Amino acid sequence: MDTIASLFSFITTPVSWVIVQFHSVYGKIFGPDTGWAWGLSIVSLVILIRICLIPLFVKQIKATRAMQTLQPEMKKIQERYKSDKQRQSEEMMKLYKESGTNPLSSCLPILAQSPFFFALYHVLNGIATGKTIGVIDDQLLESARKAHIVGAPLAAKFTDGADKVASLGATLTDVRVVTAIMIIMMSASQFFTQRQLMTKNVDTTVKTPFMQQQKMLMYVFPVMFAVFGINFPVGVLVYWLTTNVWTMGQQMFVIRRNPTPGSKAQAAFLERLHKQVVHSKSVRGRGNTNVIKAIVAKGRDRNEFERKFINGLTKAGLAAQTDGTVVESDSTVVTETEDGTPAGGAPKRQQPKRQSKSKRQTAPTQGAVGATKADAVPDAKTSLEKTEAEPEPEDDSPKTKQTGGDNKQGAKPGSGQRSRAKSGQQRKGQQRPKHPSSKK
Repeated sequence: MDTIASLFSFITTPVSWVIVQFHSVYGKIFGPDTGWAWGLSIVSLVILIRICLIPLFVKQIKATRAMQTLQPEMKKIQERYKSDKQRQSEEMMKLYKESGTNPLSSCLPILAQSPFFFALYHVLNGIATGKTIGVIDDQLLESARKAHIVGAPLAAKFTDGADKVASLGATLTDVRVVTAIMIIMMSASQFFTQRQLMTKNVDTTVKTPFMQQQKMLMYVFPVMFAVFGINFPVGVLVYWLTTNVWTMGQQMFVIRRNPTPGSKAQAAFLERLHKQVVHSKSVRGRGNTNVIKAIVAKGRDRNEFERKFINGLTKAGLAAQTDGTVVESDSTVVTETEDGTPAGGAPKRQQPKRQSKSKRQTAPTQGAVGATKADAVPDAKTSLEKTEAEPEPEDDSPKTKQTGGDNKQGAKPGSGQRSRAKSGQQRKGQQRPKHPSSKK
């Protein structure tokens, strides 16, 4: 570890100078030799470094989301060129170049913070060994060795022996209890930060190997912090615990205000934004305006949560505009469909539903029957009127007397024809009215 720290000795002087400046401020409030003065100096150093790294953190978020988007394409390239590693690497680099993505961008904050971390370790290790380093002279060195945080010296480690701890003016029990608590808090904060990223801010609609890697890191990182933490001085543990808490809070802010599309965090964010917009009938804040503007611009590429948000605005009588604002719209406007039709636009023409073969055959038949029944009564009435005006002459031909064997002699003329006609009408399903002359 000393060899690694010595490689970053070029930044030791700036780091020690910053600590001394903060110590001069806090020393006037809490006393120059107190743990509060030195501890808060380290915390302030962390905050200053992390503020300077915010632009890199923004690039890290964009790079991480871009890598999540490229995971399906990367998986296809790996399967296609699984036997040719060189061609696989070439295709990966081509994909990165076309999409403008750099895999190392997601590691920028950690890489940029590493020199400050090792420089601080080098400074605190010099305090533990009684060596002046950077701008820390003998007077400041003696003050730092007297500083204790809850009974543990800044330069003490969990692995230090009783003699070394006693030379720093503390007991071995106090040092190990304090360092153990700080290591547990450091590991727990790292685990919570990673778990928060996996459960809330990951696109659940796409299953990629990247998600499996992040899930593995959720358990690996806390173990690494616990293993290496026992070799860190108390001052370095203060630094690392502070930076973990900062990362956790910073990520919570990002997840709440700018969640990953398709994640559970986006669903919760859009639900809150919907309530605010419906209540005030307007969009408040530039960030919210940009979010609505991006959703409207997506069109058919909107995910489930974004379509639900647009539909909710439409049902409330509002329409999202291309500039990110909302206006009151006609309540008759239909909500957005699955194909991404923008709210506030003209309703999409609906194609007639295709009928089954049986329905197509039944519909005309029913119409014809209905028409026949409707026309049957007038025809019958006309026939009756005509019959009454011109009664048919009686037929005395022999055929009327031979009705098939069952007719009796003296049967009414024309009864056989009527019976045959009646039976024929019954077979066809349509019956004509009886002749008036048949009634006696």
